[in-house]
Amino acid sequence: MLVEPVGHVVGGRPEPYDDDWGVERAAIRLDADAFGRESLLGLADFSHIEVVFAFHLVPADEVRTGARHPRGNPDWPRVGIFAQRAKNRPNRLGVSRCRLISVDGLDVHVAGLDAVDGSPVLDIKPYMTEFGTLGEVRQPEWATELMRDYY
Repeated sequence: MLVEPVGHVVGGRPEPYDDDWGVERAAIRLDADAFGRESLLGLADFSHIEVVFAFHLVPADEVRTGARHPRGNPDWPRVGIFAQRAKNRPNRLGVSRCRLISVDGLDVHVAGLDAVDGSPVLDIKPYMTEFGTLGEVRQPEWATELMRDYY
């Protein structure tokens, strides 16, 4: 499968670190050779978007497929790569739900996007309430602790 970026993250953090993503402001700049303003028509009517992006700074030899302690914390259980949201994933794909601030030409301004400056953006989707949780959400305590200061 060949996937081409629709754009790139401009601004925000130059490198990843784990917490305080809620303060970050960035733009997603669409590729002007592939997209016109019409591709973003109606997006500004939504408060939040979901962004699929590539963890482009993760070298192929750092990809993990097995289990590990999240963030290397031995107080948390070892869990498989598909039971966590680590950047060292098999296809190095990230998914982030963030607040949409504005749409200006081919720039989508956002807050709380946990992708770094230069990250290739593979897709943008409006967040709709109906795509939220279906039923009660359950997660282990370690995940709640890990996310405590994430945003």
